[in-house]
Amino acid sequence: MVPSDIQAYAESRTKARAYFCYLFHKNIPDRLPSVTAEMIIPKLLRIKSELENCEGVYLLDHKGVQISPTYTAHKQIDDDIGKIRADRAYYYRAVKEGRCTLTDPYPSLITGNLTITISMPIYNEKDELKFVACLDMPFEEVIKIAHPGTLDRFSSKFFKISYGAFSIALFAVAFLLFIKAIQNFVFEISPGHFQIKDMFEATILLTLSLAIFDLVKTIVEEEILGRHKEHNVSGPHKTMVRFLGSIIIALSIEALMLVFKFAITDPNKLIFSLYIMLGVSALLLTLAIYIKFTKLRIDEQ
Repeated sequence: MVPSDIQAYAESRTKARAYFCYLFHKNIPDRLPSVTAEMIIPKLLRIKSELENCEGVYLLDHKGVQISPTYTAHKQIDDDIGKIRADRAYYYRAVKEGRCTLTDPYPSLITGNLTITISMPIYNEKDELKFVACLDMPFEEVIKIAHPGTLDRFSSKFFKISYGAFSIALFAVAFLLFIKAIQNFVFEISPGHFQIKDMFEATILLTLSLAIFDLVKTIVEEEILGRHKEHNVSGPHKTMVRFLGSIIIALSIEALMLVFKFAITDPNKLIFSLYIMLGVSALLLTLAIYIKFTKLRIDEQ
């Protein structure tokens, strides 16, 4: 295994999960009255027969105790009956999330090679946990199953190049805004020629420059380098939140600048500053709603 394999698994994990969860839901009954191990084990064996390189399948009870042998490709291991698996990720993640889950790669006790365990909780008609069905697959096989096709690879490369071009252009804009802000500080703001307006304008330019630079940084890290990090808000959502947050700061500074300007020159126009503040408040409210619903959607995935 090489780092590129881990990256490939991270990128295709959602597709792999969809495939294996489809197999589970298609074959194994769930939320049926009087669901028993005798009903589930033949279904598990059917799934194993559909997967050429499946390492093994087995069934846990609601407490995480294995209640069936481990059915491998060539034999069944009866000694595994009664072993406690409650501390294994494939058990407690499936129970906690209440859905089909995939583990991270780990050394298999059967083959010694890296394996992935797919597990699905099974409930009765009263929505009570009864069993957890488990299936072990070699790490390499999981990557093959979810490996992107030629069109996917081409589109991925195309979008990376496109993101790179846009990142360069946006970085140039951020750099020019930064240079203009420095010029304002150096040439227009001095002890003998000091105006509040010039200071606020330079601050706004710097804020916009920082916002665009932060956007470029996020695009490069996540869309080009593929450094997807697990946050409550991630990916394009994190890009949106960062950029809008910087814009809200810039608009707030602009509103504050207008308050000072109109308070001195034309108090009757202070109402326009209020309009900007109301707009900033609306942006903050909608951004908070966006983050809330985005977090809920990510938690459900």
